[in-house]
Amino acid sequence: MTAAVACELYPAIDIRGGRVVRLTQGDYGRETTYGDDPVAVARSFADAGAVWIHVVDLDAARSGDPVNRPVVASITAAVAGRARVQTGGGVRTLDDVRTLRDAGVSRVVMGSAAVADPSLVAQAAALTSVAVGLDHRAGVLAVHGWTDSSGVALSEALRWFEGAASAYVITDIGRDGMLAGPDVEGLGLAAATTSVPVIASGGVATLDDVRALAGVPGIAGVITGRALYEGRFDVASAVRAVRGGS
Repeated sequence: MTAAVACELYPAIDIRGGRVVRLTQGDYGRETTYGDDPVAVARSFADAGAVWIHVVDLDAARSGDPVNRPVVASITAAVAGRARVQTGGGVRTLDDVRTLRDAGVSRVVMGSAAVADPSLVAQAAALTSVAVGLDHRAGVLAVHGWTDSSGVALSEALRWFEGAASAYVITDIGRDGMLAGPDVEGLGLAAATTSVPVIASGGVATLDDVRALAGVPGIAGVITGRALYEGRFDVASAVRAVRGGS
């Protein structure tokens, strides 16, 4: 079922309280702050050649309160014409989808709401491009900012959104923020079972990780966050790597 797809880098900006942060394994009690100007970070990513930027509203993901929406709108305005913005976190209703679309977001990511009501994705897809966030611990999907288990297997959910989702963002929570390397084999198996392009998230630590994921059939994107912020590599190098350069 896997189709050949071009792969792109998705440098990540996770926002909590208006600041750029990263959580370790999705734990809100294990937060590292990397800056207080998400817009400047987004602009630097676009300057370095990223054509997509992955933005997560951690406050909205946890509570449903979209306090960072003005920041997201400022990011889309800052990179307009150079990079597209993919945004998730608390996207639970069609009104959320419309608001983000109207703020300039190119693709919304629906996670908890999609798992709770798969039909919502088709409705949202009539409004804009929709990715489904499939965040899992040991193959079982987690919801509500990764705080609860859904009891739904990743392998089962991969069949739910064919024809509606423009991509799956698959995050291995156990690897997220750990710099321990991605689950290349597991992501490859997931990509092989669906015609929906997969965007890989969780564990990327090196340019070799980026290259490995980019070489997997069906993987259309690689999300990386902490490795960038801690200087393991830079966006320009990762963009070259994901496109098959040195």
